Amino acid sequence: MPASPARTAPDTAAAAPPAATARDLLGPGLHDEVVSHFAGKPDAPPQAVVTHQVRECARYLYLVSRHPDRLAGLFLPVEQDIDEIWHYLILQTREYRALCEERLPGGHFIHHRSIAYGDYHEEPGRETAAEEALRWVPLYVETFGPFDEDALPHWTVVRFLHEQLGLSLADIAALSGATAP
Repeated sequence: MPASPARTAPDTAAAAPPAATARDLLGPGLHDEVVSHFAGKPDAPPQAVVTHQVRECARYLYLVSRHPDRLAGLFLPVEQDIDEIWHYLILQTREYRALCEERLPGGHFIHHRSIAYGDYHEEPGRETAAEEALRWVPLYVETFGPFDEDALPHWTVVRFLHEQLGLSLADIAALSGATAP
């Protein structure tokens, strides 16, 4: 089910560089637990794919934390697998609180609110939904560099731009003024 982070306080965090990896943000124990949990499910993708899913979930949370003034309340632009990882993290209440308040740049708890996909698309209209989805691209590229092949399957709008509109990853990065390697 698509989700929208609850509105939070304005962005007051300093522009600090992101942690190098999802393992840094989550901590080695929680990171390995999440990867193991999702890689151990029936019909799970290979562990390397799950590791990339966890990375993209951490990046999503990082962006919401760092830019609540621009991203809070927007439709979740990632695939269902990322949302499921976020749900799992929330259930680890102590670790999730520490992630939000101590390791993510905004220093505030990121709330989760599920909404039905159909309900979301009825509310803002197609143009607004497209604008909100595209709002993530420049922030992602500015923070983490261009999307790579491992990130591509997990970000709905990026995958659409690549697969349906034929944009290369370099083209997508250029939407934000950055360039792909």
